[in-house]
Amino acid sequence: MKTVPGTFLAALLAALLLCGVALADDDDHERARQALESGKAKPLSQVLEAVSARIDGEVVGVEFDNEDGRYVYELKIITPSGHLREMHVDALTARIIEHGDD
Repeated sequence: MKTVPGTFLAALLAALLLCGVALADDDDHERARQALESGKAKPLSQVLEAVSARIDGEVVGVEFDNEDGRYVYELKIITPSGHLREMHVDALTARIIEHGDD
């Protein structure tokens, strides 16, 4: 398992909060914009609100992908103990698809 020092975690969290939505690259951004406009995905803020009770730690990164024909937010989470976890959430229903170690 990977551990992350507290200072690094704080810097990542600050960057995420300042950006509002931290998508991995331009392709993710364009794909997310199109999915939102076509009603095939909810905004990240709504999805995070829906799954917040199931997140044990801080979200430090987000990717937006199309997996098997459905859009998915891949959340990178740092746990209170400093471990990196990944959670895949259906972008339309906000249902957690997968949750585990990165």
